[in-house]
Amino acid sequence: MRTSDWPRTATRWTQLTLAEDDPAHLDVDFWTEVMRDSRSNAACISAGGYIAYYPTRIPFHHRSVHLGDTDPFGALTEAARGLGMHVMARVDPHAVHADAAQAHPEWLACDPEGAPIEHWAHPGIWLTCAFTGYHREFITEVAREIVRDYDVDAIFANRWEGYGGISYSEAARRSFHDDTGFELPKGEHDPAWPAYVAWRRRRLSELVAIWDAAVKDLRPHARFIPNLGAFAARDLEPELVRRVYPMFVVDKQGRSGIEAPWAAGRVAKRSRGLFPDRPIGLITSVGPEHHQHRWKDSVAPPEEVRTWIVDGFAQGAFPWFTKFNATVSDPRWVPAVVEAFGLHARLEPVLSAMPVCAEVALLDPTRAGQLRTGAAHTFPDEDGFYQALVEARIPFELLADQVLSAERLRPYKVLVLADAEQLSDAQCQVIREYVAAGGGLVAAHQSSLYDEHGDPRENFGLADVFGAELREPVRGPVKNNYIALTGEHPVSGGFGGAKRIIGGTRVLRVEARQGADVPFRFVPDFPDLPMEELYARQAPDAPAVITREGPGRVVYIPFDLGAVFWEALQADHGLLIANAVRWALGGEPEATVRGPGLADLAVRKDEHGVTVTVVNLTNPMAMRGAIRETLPLPPQTVSVALPPGVRGATARLLVADAEAATAVRDGRAEVELTGAGLIEVVHLTWARS
Repeated sequence: MRTSDWPRTATRWTQLTLAEDDPAHLDVDFWTEVMRDSRSNAACISAGGYIAYYPTRIPFHHRSVHLGDTDPFGALTEAARGLGMHVMARVDPHAVHADAAQAHPEWLACDPEGAPIEHWAHPGIWLTCAFTGYHREFITEVAREIVRDYDVDAIFANRWEGYGGISYSEAARRSFHDDTGFELPKGEHDPAWPAYVAWRRRRLSELVAIWDAAVKDLRPHARFIPNLGAFAARDLEPELVRRVYPMFVVDKQGRSGIEAPWAAGRVAKRSRGLFPDRPIGLITSVGPEHHQHRWKDSVAPPEEVRTWIVDGFAQGAFPWFTKFNATVSDPRWVPAVVEAFGLHARLEPVLSAMPVCAEVALLDPTRAGQLRTGAAHTFPDEDGFYQALVEARIPFELLADQVLSAERLRPYKVLVLADAEQLSDAQCQVIREYVAAGGGLVAAHQSSLYDEHGDPRENFGLADVFGAELREPVRGPVKNNYIALTGEHPVSGGFGGAKRIIGGTRVLRVEARQGADVPFRFVPDFPDLPMEELYARQAPDAPAVITREGPGRVVYIPFDLGAVFWEALQADHGLLIANAVRWALGGEPEATVRGPGLADLAVRKDEHGVTVTVVNLTNPMAMRGAIRETLPLPPQTVSVALPPGVRGATARLLVADAEAATAVRDGRAEVELTGAGLIEVVHLTWARS
């Protein structure tokens, strides 16, 4: 008998997203072989919603025109069950065909004038509204039919929120007005927008609860699991997530444009930073992820696919691959998936038994529904700090601002605010008490300058902690800005005799409080053209970096350090971030890796030892895909501080499947790592005194 905790054993997923013509030529044997060879233990298979791939009996549930008397969903489900796998049925409710639209116009998403919205990519079909009977009643019945007729463990919903913008359907208008007293907003700057964000979150949360109850009514162990974007469960009510969600599935299928491979691992960190006890899966597409051109029926270079999967599971996201269209016109993705999944299967027994840990936490700001922030899901300050910490080999976790508390901060020695603009008074107090108790803090840009509603403060909410007073609001974008080294301090070390380095593009004028140190000051503006005018007229004046030392060490940087590092990748900015965090930490991390190259680290530990996972991102395509080949990682030294009562350690390389020599130096166990490919895991087992 299956139990409700089955998601914890579903750790390698094959997803097959069928196209309408697939029933005519589906090769079930091929997909059975892929599931077997990849050691997948769970499958997500297209079942219904927009198109039904089984003989549905529900009116307006469009059967594939190629279905005939076949049942491709049933055949694939049976094949997966034959391999002992869990099965999840995929539904997609975001659009309907013309017959359903004509019969039920009340199901459709509408523009501000009330006109139905046609699908942007496929004319002749229509977008649905999540706040109508289509989602609450029709999709509920589809889910119940599938769970009643097939041996499945869950329903998985893709694009389940319906239309991505504001739908002005009659049902949405009426529900929003009845709940809030407002008319639906026209955009983000409408006074009703904050109420809309909260209402939408509440209504979508209720919808998930309805669907989940419907499937559990028929199969008590079954669940309804909605697909999530890269920001995990932030758009849902936390209490509902705790009650209903057994796992998260994040649809971040690959990278696009300027994006580093560590973005895969960030999915796991972001989810863990909000709900640390929930398993998290990362969906990887076997094709390129290009949002503009959308080559969804193609294949990415195998090493790109492999790297994305590996960095994800290194940080704790179980692997899940998806193939759109069951026809395989290009099989080059298959060995990459099989190898990456095989690596996970080999490493899982050790890695899954040891929790990920770090001494540093980077605050992950919500910014859901906030009006002043720029493009959606674009947070360059956080991206820059993330990149700098990866380059510096400083292991770190993300911590969601929604759960910021003394308890959640307790495991960490340093909290980093890349640009945590919006903090409530209560959140500021949590940080204040954390620093007073000895915690380190590194903050930059406009951190704490706005309250939780986005309203500006006259001074920083954490002015006393920063040791800084705001004198002028943010100015910029500015050009040709520099900061001068004005005092000896560990934060200003390592710049090779430079008297000044590049500054920011958006700067604040602040004054340091008494007792604070100022190792960097802004050079007053001077022209960048004509070149004959390119010289400083005045001595450095306003503080550009402020440090203070009390029970906890604090660094405040009043400019967009993370954003400008992410945009320009100037090494000095990365060094400044690393110096600030190391000084606030009080030295080297308990576990780190020294050596050339770019590597993403994950540290896990228990009472018996430590694992250090090293993902090799040293590649000319690291900052913009796709990776063509994995280059060998140059020699590295893995260094881990010995805990009290431990005199040494034995080491094993889990990927190489070999013992490794261990030396003890200055209270640290060190292992030399040579010849590593994409990933190696150094497993240290303590030898106690």
